[in-house]
Amino acid sequence: MKRGAGSASRDPSSAGLLRRFAALGYDILLIVAVLMIVTWLLLPLTRGMAITKESVGALEYLYRALLLGLIVAYYGLSWTRSGETVGMLAWKIRVVRKDGSPLQWSDVLVRLAAAALSWLPAGLGYLWILVDREHLTWHDRLSHTRVIRTGLPQPAVA
Repeated sequence: MKRGAGSASRDPSSAGLLRRFAALGYDILLIVAVLMIVTWLLLPLTRGMAITKESVGALEYLYRALLLGLIVAYYGLSWTRSGETVGMLAWKIRVVRKDGSPLQWSDVLVRLAAAALSWLPAGLGYLWILVDREHLTWHDRLSHTRVIRTGLPQPAVA
């Protein structure tokens, strides 16, 4: 018997696409707010002008690196400490290594880079979850991690 995308054979602990997108939405709101505050704090250095190559020259690259570093720090600290960002906590999901152990910084960097690649072909890397037997995205596979649901009933121990 062939198993389809909606098959009950999938691991019930795997987080679905909508739950992942909902958590990502929460995280994006938080990240954008932090990036806006950091930008606002830096504006006195440019006398209130937008931080562009014309206003600050090559320092614009430092500014972009700072913003990227904040994003990596948010995900890295969240994933290496508890496996959950604020959005993931709210939607009861956690990212773990394939063996169930917590992520290391090397896992975080690979996962973030792979997640960026998953967006490039019109989000196909994310949509892959709908046809993947193990309910994994491209970045789950490339980083040897998975997103699982938390708060599920635990099996009784004999």
